Amino acid sequence: MSNADHSVLKDGDQCIVIAGTHKGKSGRISDTHTSKTGHITITVEQNNAIRFKTLLKNVLPTETEN
Repeated sequence: MSNADHSVLKDGDQCIVIAGTHKGKSGRISDTHTSKTGHITITVEQNNAIRFKTLLKNVLPTETEN
C-alpha cells in the first residue's frame, strides 16, 4: 500500500494498526508528520489515553464508534 492510499486519513480519524510493534492496537490519530526521508509518522491515542507513534503505512482506517 502506498502513502497515496492513506491520503484520506487525518487527525481525529479512527484507525487500527495492522503491522509493526503495535500490531492489533487501535485508536484515534492525533498527530501526523512527514520525516526528512519522506516517511509519514502518526501518533495514535488509545481510549485509555496511552499514546504511541507508528508509520502511516502500518494502519488502516476504521469506522468511528458513535
